[in-house]
Amino acid sequence: MITALDHVQLAAPAGSEELLRGFYRDVLGMVELPKPPVLAARGGVWFATGADHAVQIHVGVEDPFVPARKAHPGLRVSGIRAFAERIAERGAEVVWDENLPGHLRFYSHDPVGNRLEFLEPVD
Repeated sequence: MITALDHVQLAAPAGSEELLRGFYRDVLGMVELPKPPVLAARGGVWFATGADHAVQIHVGVEDPFVPARKAHPGLRVSGIRAFAERIAERGAEVVWDENLPGHLRFYSHDPVGNRLEFLEPVD
């Protein structure tokens, strides 16, 4: 029986770790998780939300790299309008989409082109 989603894996080109840190840590406000040494040797970087690390995004190196244009993690946020403003002020594109009833949502892309969805349920 599946009980939870542990993490979402995205791909990135080799050598993009600092660029990814600048986005996931500094723009989105996630924390970096240390990777086990055997996995750290492969490159990439892991991120999580808050002290409980409830939401994790692992970004691994893929060669050849092709960004996920359609496939994406859907990240639930609170205060979505303020969150969208925060990331737009830090240089990330925000594209609002009103096609999901009962939700506010927008899309953005990480610096290597992976698509990300941010959504908040509304009454």
